[in-house]
Amino acid sequence: MAVSPPRVLTIDDEDMIRETIAAYLENKGYAVLGACNGRVGLERFFAERPDLVLVDLRMPEMDGLEVLARIRDFSPDTPTIVVSGTGVLRDALESIRRGAWDYVTKPIQDMDILGLAVEKALERARLLRENKAYQENLESLVRERTAEVEETRRQIMQRLSRAAEFKDNETGRHVVRVGEISALIGRAVGLSPEECDRLRECAPLHDLGKIGIPDAILLKPGPLTPGEWEVMKRHCLFGCEILGPLGSLRDAHDWCSQPLQPTRCADHNPFLDLARTLALLHHERWDGRGYPFGLVGEDIPLEARIVAVVDVYDALRSTRAYKKAYSEEQSLENLRQGSGTRFDPHLVEVFFMHLDAIRAILDKWKDE
Repeated sequence: MAVSPPRVLTIDDEDMIRETIAAYLENKGYAVLGACNGRVGLERFFAERPDLVLVDLRMPEMDGLEVLARIRDFSPDTPTIVVSGTGVLRDALESIRRGAWDYVTKPIQDMDILGLAVEKALERARLLRENKAYQENLESLVRERTAEVEETRRQIMQRLSRAAEFKDNETGRHVVRVGEISALIGRAVGLSPEECDRLRECAPLHDLGKIGIPDAILLKPGPLTPGEWEVMKRHCLFGCEILGPLGSLRDAHDWCSQPLQPTRCADHNPFLDLARTLALLHHERWDGRGYPFGLVGEDIPLEARIVAVVDVYDALRSTRAYKKAYSEEQSLENLRQGSGTRFDPHLVEVFFMHLDAIRAILDKWKDE
């Protein structure tokens, strides 16, 4: 396939100069366009989109400085070379300020000087294009790899939450509903879209620690003994440890055994940070009678308070091996009774304000 020669637009009001430059450049293999003043030159530039522009400074109707500025604003990657009179240093400086890539003085004693300037400008433009294409390709590859890593992370988190839920709910849809409703409540109380997305993905991991609870206790059809209840409460710590700092299990245990640890740990990741918080603190109560730490009121992170409300409501509405599902009326009454004691009263109020949207989520993700 034949390669088209570079196209050079020469803008000069002196016919002889335009013709001389055209003859020289055409002999070098360039395709040359001409314009007799700045206005016509600019029109040809927009119509033809040449590879390089040669422009005089002093011309009727529109001077070269205006042409340079217009080309720079529209197409800063197009190389421009000023070909103008000698002895005016400030013209050369102003030309560069307006976007000129080079300056060749007239009269041109040696046309090869102009030829070298054209070659250098076109080579620079080629390198800039290649570098830009390389950067765009590199950015595209980074975006693709980032998307792949993000999708892998999402799938791992979803499978972890499903593994925990399979212990006492074969469909695993409880955790999906908790994530969706928690994001809905989060949005209603002013969390950012990014925070709501994290809450949607991390809330399903709140009961991950159930993996460590014996089935004889987790699936027991009757009331738990005090000793069994103490074992059951340990699922909060287990969940945090599973998601906790990498290293020894002792390190994870120590990190999760203290209330209100700094959000970040050595392997900081905003999703893991939130998932640890929810696993550890979703059974804390507004009145301070929750576990594992007995935190009170707003000392409990907002996201954990949200999940506490949503988790209890959906668990009541769900059938388990050891219980039947509660009706909507019974489940809502449970929230009313727990407002201000078990639950953040403002969040309970927000929950009731969005019942229609919550019902839609329950219907979309209902258990099979």
